[in-house]
Amino acid sequence: MRALAFAFVATSLLAGCPRTACPTIPHQDPARALRMHRSLHRTVRAIRAEARVDQRGDRGRIRGTVLLLLARPDRVRFDAMTQLGPAAVLTSDGEAFQLLDMRENRFLEGPTCPSSIARLLGVELGGEELARFLLGDSPQLPTDDLSMACGEDGYLVTLHADDGRRQELVFTVREGDEDVPPDDQHLRLVRSELFHPDGRTDWRATFDRYTLVPDPNDAEGRGVALPFLVRFVDPDTDADTEVRFTEITLVDPPTDASVFHQSPPPGVTVETLECDGL
Repeated sequence: MRALAFAFVATSLLAGCPRTACPTIPHQDPARALRMHRSLHRTVRAIRAEARVDQRGDRGRIRGTVLLLLARPDRVRFDAMTQLGPAAVLTSDGEAFQLLDMRENRFLEGPTCPSSIARLLGVELGGEELARFLLGDSPQLPTDDLSMACGEDGYLVTLHADDGRRQELVFTVREGDEDVPPDDQHLRLVRSELFHPDGRTDWRATFDRYTLVPDPNDAEGRGVALPFLVRFVDPDTDADTEVRFTEITLVDPPTDASVFHQSPPPGVTVETLECDGL
């Protein structure tokens, strides 16, 4: 009996977590499913959060606590913290970007672009793209060529662009929604992956540990399910960044716009950057 019990436990561990099966009545229209998923975040205007960020890339491994402010569509602020206070502060109002690096006594400024945000997070994303990912959403290929399949992993929506690129988005449904009609299903994104025309991965984002966050904009006091674990991988730049949230608060009204802009403090070296890469 002991041997049987051990074999059962070992098999369960190897199998991993149970997968979400296809709902009894699945979605048939991929475009509608994508619209319904995006509508779940329509009331989110801004968030304040704390997270542990773990980066692996060409600069080695960097880990630390980051305080985040995001205001949709594309305003961001990140304070990289130490036990003694902030070590670096990155701000962007969607057009202009500033990075105060207190360790090197430098102040960098220039137009907002993916390479500027990558200076702190290690991944090249625009402000609007970054906000979508951290809210459990994803940029999508602009195309009308969509298909959908439903299996043991949930929904797989595939988008094909005219230039040969392909994107896959995988959704599960909220626990308890397996037997409800499509219009009542709450979709949760678990993977978004963009492929080059030759089949290589351009980037991949995964989402896990969805948690219900109270929504101040909901008159009935309901919440919004947000991922507390987001991972972004870019094989072309060898970047692998994991954001593990410890706290997320929906902010209403949104934070004042002035917090997304910095001026250089006295005594720092000021450098102007362009969007030509790192």
